[in-house]
Amino acid sequence: MFRSRWLPWSAVVFLLGMVCGIAAHLPVRGGTAGWFDPEEQSPRRRAELYEHLSEEVAAFEHHSNIVKTVVRLVGPAVVHIETEKSESFGPHNGSRRYVEEAGSGVVIELDGKNYVLTNTHVIQNAPISHISVYLADGRLIEPLKAWTDPATDVAVMAVEAPGLIAARLGDSNSVEIGDFVLAVGSPFGLSHSVTYGIISAKGRRDLELGGETVRFQDFLQTDAAINPGNSGGPLINLRGEVIGINTAIASNSGGNEGIGFSIPINMVMKIARQLIEHGSVRRAYLGVHLDRDFGPRAAARLGLPRPRGALINGIRPNSPAAQSDLAVGDVILTFDGVEVEDDAHLINIVGLTEVGKETKVTVLRDGKRIELQVRVGDRSQFEQPSQQE
Repeated sequence: MFRSRWLPWSAVVFLLGMVCGIAAHLPVRGGTAGWFDPEEQSPRRRAELYEHLSEEVAAFEHHSNIVKTVVRLVGPAVVHIETEKSESFGPHNGSRRYVEEAGSGVVIELDGKNYVLTNTHVIQNAPISHISVYLADGRLIEPLKAWTDPATDVAVMAVEAPGLIAARLGDSNSVEIGDFVLAVGSPFGLSHSVTYGIISAKGRRDLELGGETVRFQDFLQTDAAINPGNSGGPLINLRGEVIGINTAIASNSGGNEGIGFSIPINMVMKIARQLIEHGSVRRAYLGVHLDRDFGPRAAARLGLPRPRGALINGIRPNSPAAQSDLAVGDVILTFDGVEVEDDAHLINIVGLTEVGKETKVTVLRDGKRIELQVRVGDRSQFEQPSQQE
């Protein structure tokens, strides 16, 4: 990713105000000689200018102090992770070799126990004995147990050590585009590096993440610099709360180009709790085929002002959908109280719903909104063709 050459807009406003305020006290003259005026260099006048500068920069320093406080609060909970994992290679993948992987993570507390959140791709295929977790104070610990979920790229490790500091978790559902955020991690092995930016988009789905199979996507997008090694580290709001786990970058060069992606913390914690409690993730299943090409023309034909929701073009026999009143041609507008944006969004919502839950669904049928009840099933008990939810 290209490193951003622009300051966040609030910083620009502060700096412009500061510069304009100072400029008002400087003489207006042509050429570089205007920067040196004997009258301006008198001790009394220089003291006045320094005092004015101090007043103007106070607001900017206040903003900077907020960022510094966030770093002091969250920094001790961020860890650097190094793994040695086995991978196949050769013409027929018949041979194996060990490769090193580095990433980041963040310590959290759940039900009185400590865990480290990170990405699946950071620790996958690495034995516990080959995972090293470096704490902010320099200590090296080994995780007690690790769980991974490749479908979301979420991983969690159980850890124990005296004096562990856990980060505070925020609510990623309340995040808005334009919110200021910090990314903390170990880009290129540079432990505990901090970058700053904003949330530049939400609900990013259908991303191609290299060779990784991340099926359930609902990423936050940020321009806070994220580089190789940041994977698994926290995305933090200005309240010092973790709102996401950094996982990927959009880059032609392999470095920061201003587009990074983070898994919303609410989604992370739903996965982490299931991994800790059950050892795996149980995902709900509906059993409908969705039209990926549902666009403006089809939406207008059905009476929608814009493309929204997910259009059903097939229902799998004996599925929860078949046992409900859902029908081919229905557009699912809301599911479990959440407005459905598109087919990929519905897949995420269903996948994160509690198995066996009876859920309210609103559909558009023949130009009318109809409310239905659907009891979702267990995905593991059904086949999973592509474009089926």
